[in-house]
Amino acid sequence: MKKLFLFFVLIITVSFDSPQEDAYGVGEWFKFRIHYGIVNAGYATLEVKEASLNNKKTFHVVGKGYTTGMSRFFFKVNDLYESYIDKETGNPYQFVRKIDEGGYTKNQEGFFDQSTNRVVVKDYKHKTEKTLYIPKNTQDILSAFYYLRNYPTIDKLKIGDSVAIDMFFDNETTKFKLKFIGRENITTKFGVVSAMIFRPLVQSGRVFKEQESLTVWISDDDNKVPLRIKASLAVGSIKADIEGYRGLKNPFKTKK
Repeated sequence: MKKLFLFFVLIITVSFDSPQEDAYGVGEWFKFRIHYGIVNAGYATLEVKEASLNNKKTFHVVGKGYTTGMSRFFFKVNDLYESYIDKETGNPYQFVRKIDEGGYTKNQEGFFDQSTNRVVVKDYKHKTEKTLYIPKNTQDILSAFYYLRNYPTIDKLKIGDSVAIDMFFDNETTKFKLKFIGRENITTKFGVVSAMIFRPLVQSGRVFKEQESLTVWISDDDNKVPLRIKASLAVGSIKADIEGYRGLKNPFKTKK
């Protein structure tokens, strides 16, 4: 289960939409139940708050992941991801990554300067600081989720089409490529929901079984809520289902 919640945060970045207005707002909150095989491994939450950064109001997004029950006894996880996002451009100003996964820890902050295409990464654990060049409109791992929900042409993709964005993670920028699979109705805790299906293309071998080991179901409405996630790992599999929500900007539609 090492890095289980990192996988979760990474996977949900494929949630997106193309509304004329933002698909989300301050007060939005999601909770997800995560299973590792047949074991209830823990939970993850995402919340949108408001913060002032350099005298500018921003979306302050907070993501948390933690193990529960027997999973916590065998492998304790407490992960925190934060991102401060420009309300107009959707680009990040700053990210925070504080994780503790069975004794494996990280404590980092990143500061984006989108005007000069640079990011300063401060590593408090190792007491280092690096300045790195990034492409224009580069997202951090958490801001990408919200940026893509407002992406202008996603709902016009045909089956098999894909889109890519630049994402900064672990001191490097990578192309995060997403492929549209189709649509189907799925049963959730809240009823039957019309969903869009995506697969992010990931590097195989190190963690995942193959390049297309991830599948994500997203509500086919103006919110683009991540409903279900499945991933085949090198050892075992994980599944996440939405457990709770509040503060959605648009009505959450279910079928009768």
